[in-house]
Amino acid sequence: MSPAAVPAAHGATWSTIAPAEAGFDEARLAEAVAFAQAHESPWPKSLFYPDGSYVGNREWNESGPWTEIVGPVRGRGGPAGLVLKGGRIVAEWGDTGRADMTFSIAKSYLSVLAGLAVADGLIGDLDEPVAKSVPGPVFESAHNAKVTWRHLLQQSSEWQGEIFGKSDQVDHNRQIGPGADNSRKGQKREFHAPGSFYEYNDVRVNVLGYALLQRFRRPLPDVLCERIMDPIGASPDWEWQGYENSFVEIDGQRMQSVPGGGHWGGGLFIGARDHARFGLLMARGGDWGGRSLVPADWIKQMVAPSPTLSNYGFLWWLNRGPTARPALPASAYWALGAGTNVILVDPENDLVAVLRWIDGAAYDGFLGQLYGAMA
Repeated sequence: MSPAAVPAAHGATWSTIAPAEAGFDEARLAEAVAFAQAHESPWPKSLFYPDGSYVGNREWNESGPWTEIVGPVRGRGGPAGLVLKGGRIVAEWGDTGRADMTFSIAKSYLSVLAGLAVADGLIGDLDEPVAKSVPGPVFESAHNAKVTWRHLLQQSSEWQGEIFGKSDQVDHNRQIGPGADNSRKGQKREFHAPGSFYEYNDVRVNVLGYALLQRFRRPLPDVLCERIMDPIGASPDWEWQGYENSFVEIDGQRMQSVPGGGHWGGGLFIGARDHARFGLLMARGGDWGGRSLVPADWIKQMVAPSPTLSNYGFLWWLNRGPTARPALPASAYWALGAGTNVILVDPENDLVAVLRWIDGAAYDGFLGQLYGAMA
């Protein structure tokens, strides 16, 4: 198998490679895997605490009028993951086929769909106001009329309003990552000009999903399946669920708009192996076995630092800026979902790693051990 090879379709055997042949110290790689297995996410398996509260509400200190869970929620599995080197499996643990919730990793899938919309001519210019091609009340206010596609992709849109029963205010003052202080989350703040201020805001990402649905005029899961997941040989087990109140009518057809995570339930339900295929597609510059599925130029734009946050691209996290991990190349990037769920893409080393349900406090420790195992 050549270094640029890709795995056969789901159901066929996925080629493996011995750690030594892949450039890893076998014992140290085994230690990294054991570390991931031993540091499981503290989240309850049901994703609900004994008092009935949803993990998202507890995780983000969320209370008030927008806490209702409006999408499906399913209990999670245990720690799982795999490491690919040259497209072959060098390590695998846990149930990597189980289709679990994946939270904000769905944002990175939305980013790829946006790239397809650009390639198809459905989005003519990323710096064009979304209102120009998505008519209706969502972008009609004087403030929202200035929001561009780039703003939405970089989470700097400052879009204001309510969509599918959730207000943008719910994520005002939200912080994520180690040491996040969400004591003021949900408190209304002063707005900035679109494009000038970064804020991690799930409502605004849902606005992007809605806008892409309006441009494709087809359910986004259908587009993803046809253009990405089927061509890369993904399993038939993944699904992308919206909210009970996120149905819209387009061209006389009732379609569900899907969210960029599981903040209020729903989102992408998928297994680690399918994530690994998606990550490998990114690592290969959008090429799958000689077929271009995502324009290479889009992936370059997707992982370019945003002007309002140097370690963020188009809904992907970058190994840049003051939070960069020194063990990883600057070109590495990852999709990240609460829980902690991760797709790490390292094109420089032709390495992809997928983590399911590791304790967030142990993520850096795993990375240190994984890269420490590389010769």
